[in-house]
Amino acid sequence: MSDSNEHAAALAVAGLHHAWFTGLVLALVAHRGAAVAEEFVFRLFRHQHTQRFLPGLVKLGLDRLPHAVAAARYHYFSNQLGGVAVEYLEVDARKAWVRYPPPRWIWSGTAICAIPSEVNRAMLRGWHAHNGVTLGNPRLGFVCTGTTVDGNPGLEGYYREYDHALEPAERLRFVADERCPPIDRTSMPQLEQRSWPALRQAKAYRNYAMEYVRNALPLLLELLGSEDARELGCRAGRLVGMQCYADIAGQLGVRGDDPAAFAGLFADLLEAAGDSVVRDGNTVNRSAPRLFADSALTPALRDLSLAPYAGLLAAHNRFLVLEEHPPSRFSITPAR
Repeated sequence: MSDSNEHAAALAVAGLHHAWFTGLVLALVAHRGAAVAEEFVFRLFRHQHTQRFLPGLVKLGLDRLPHAVAAARYHYFSNQLGGVAVEYLEVDARKAWVRYPPPRWIWSGTAICAIPSEVNRAMLRGWHAHNGVTLGNPRLGFVCTGTTVDGNPGLEGYYREYDHALEPAERLRFVADERCPPIDRTSMPQLEQRSWPALRQAKAYRNYAMEYVRNALPLLLELLGSEDARELGCRAGRLVGMQCYADIAGQLGVRGDDPAAFAGLFADLLEAAGDSVVRDGNTVNRSAPRLFADSALTPALRDLSLAPYAGLLAAHNRFLVLEEHPPSRFSITPAR
């Protein structure tokens, strides 16, 4: 692909995986209840925190900063690379604000209207409340001063290092009588553009969105069990694929509704996701998949991982099916 095509394809993959994750949470809220969705979000964000926070501090060059500043800057830079609108305000070495203005990335579009407060707060409990623990600093906590799902103009709060060790319940506090001060956006730290050109940022956004799905699908199986997770997850994935098709087809210049056109789209998406792909007519051969290794795919996880692509195909041409010939060959054929 040319750089411009590769950029568009990376953004298409990011958008699909982003919608896929949000769709899973909405499906849990609607069909399994807020308590199940809350547990899912908490466990997902705690897992991502333990896997990514400390290595990310080093990668972003933040590991030697005061802990409150390092934690806030981590969220500012990492979310910015993930395509999330975010603002930052440093008060001093022991207090730094981070603010996510509308639109909220994670609950994009009208999805935010269906997210209960406790599900949104589970994200903060899973990650923001644990930064001090991971850094070995029992005095570091996060104070949330507003959330978008509750009708405020953004999710905002600050990291603060106190003079005393915090009890577990004090690591995350919600207050209603504080607001983030005005932020001069020209004063916020900037990415070094030579190190982060547009294509690299698009791939970082892709990786950011894919990471949510990579961790979410196994967790869904663990939380609901194989049969229930497959039923709910495949339905959500298929719906997401159908809803996203028009945008993705437009981004990647798909013409026509024949098997060859979809085979090209499917191959482009897999390649943009980081897989090694060889296309032969209406057949796509994949090796070294990035989302899940073939050896890690149980039958349920395999079905879940393909559901959005089946949805894309249903919107492309409802008389075609995506057939898999395990472990790595796919064909687009007329429905029997």
